[in-house]
Amino acid sequence: MKNKKNTSSSSSIIRLCVLLTIIVSSLITVPLAALASIAAMVGSPFSYNFNVPGILSEAGSIGASSSPYWWLNSGGQFNLVNGIGMTLQGDTPLGSVWQKMYSSSNPRDTDNGLHPQNLFRFVTRSKWLNEDQQVDFKITRYHLSNSPERYNPNGVLLFNRYVDGNNLYYAGMRVDGNVVIKKKVNGVYYTLAEKKFFPGVYNRTSSPNLLPTNVWMSIRSRVVTNTDGTVTLTLSVDPTHSRTWVKALEVIDDGKTFGPAIKSSGYGGIRTDFMDAYFNDYKITEL
Repeated sequence: MKNKKNTSSSSSIIRLCVLLTIIVSSLITVPLAALASIAAMVGSPFSYNFNVPGILSEAGSIGASSSPYWWLNSGGQFNLVNGIGMTLQGDTPLGSVWQKMYSSSNPRDTDNGLHPQNLFRFVTRSKWLNEDQQVDFKITRYHLSNSPERYNPNGVLLFNRYVDGNNLYYAGMRVDGNVVIKKKVNGVYYTLAEKKFFPGVYNRTSSPNLLPTNVWMSIRSRVVTNTDGTVTLTLSVDPTHSRTWVKALEVIDDGKTFGPAIKSSGYGGIRTDFMDAYFNDYKITEL
């Protein structure tokens, strides 16, 4: 009798567990793969080649990201296919999760939710102080959105010392053909350095993107705090993907002209605006 009672109790427990699993599963509206992951402890250099196929969905906070390495802050979805990381490509299907979400939350900047990738923000989950960061990229399409935010400062940019969305450095290429290094302090952008790099005259309507499309290029940023407390920022580019770097800009942020220099460690990452893009061979190294 004792064995039968234990068997009966065990069966009841199993049935209860199965029932609870069914109930909990019915309440989950995202796949299990989208559940939060603990941030990985990464060494230097941190190299990421996008070799593991999968999908990373946008998350509301860095702690909610399903990737231990990356946080998709904005852009809907990031796909990893055949060793390439990529933003959403082309139109997001009408009625899909991200189209409906963005058509509700930001229809102006995403063409009624068709292009969440217009606002692509891809952030590391590891923090860095003095660092060298680089990535290969290819612009596959530029979206001629009616949004007033589609204008010459848009581009392909690397985040540096990303404390939060309102305090960071970024450096990269702009659609008007310029290269730029900027600082954002308490939500206000300051241009630290900028110059013409690609030929042509920008016009929002007739010449909206002077960056090459459907060719691989590379950008590289370097940020170092000097012994006197100033911060040196350098941008190098490889517009032909020949592994020959050209120093495009270098500037010292003394913290006196455009708000205080950002001296704390922060996240790295990638930003693109109003475009579809591929990425490969990301690397960040502590100096």
